[in-house]
Amino acid sequence: MKMVIFGANGPVGRLLTQQALNEQHHVCAVTRHPDAFPIRHARLTVAHGDVYDAADVARAMVGQEVVLSLVGVPYTLKPVSVYSQGMMQIIPAMQVAGIRRLVCVTSVGTYPHYDPREGFIYGRIIKPLFGRTLYIDMRRMEKIVMQSDRDWTILRPAQLVDSSAITNYRLQEGFMMAGSHKTARADLADGMLKQASSDQYLHKAIAIATFA
Repeated sequence: MKMVIFGANGPVGRLLTQQALNEQHHVCAVTRHPDAFPIRHARLTVAHGDVYDAADVARAMVGQEVVLSLVGVPYTLKPVSVYSQGMMQIIPAMQVAGIRRLVCVTSVGTYPHYDPREGFIYGRIIKPLFGRTLYIDMRRMEKIVMQSDRDWTILRPAQLVDSSAITNYRLQEGFMMAGSHKTARADLADGMLKQASSDQYLHKAIAIATFA
């Protein structure tokens, strides 16, 4: 497939790019800092782009078949808008370019209430305090995606951790998954790539968790 990845220069984005290339896909990796992107390949185009810029987003869509979005920022107490504003550029550009398939990432933290499965520290401290503004904007993004006319799937990882390889992970519609509070970055990348060519979770928001 021909796929464009927004947020390609982050840790998961780099893994996703490499996994997609390994599976013979053609990739357009969009980043604000293309000179810092570490991967080079004959089937890879590294494009300068900012998801706040409609023209940048539109250029990246040309000739693509699938959109994968990993746009994000770290925890902050300041207002966050990159998730919702970025998606407000991505979806109209997809419509103009005739691209239907969208796979994007938010978090289990988009669940607006406390779930005992989250654990006390995350559910009672991190999510409502340090992650409050970030999760508010993620929820805005999810609403934009769900109300769109695209063929979307939203993946909601738990705490992101590193792993040496793709592990034993599970997908389940909803938010937090019982039995695991973590998601390996390699698993998230693999889950996104598999959803790009599957309609199993079409128009669904799904938790992805590692059980290695």
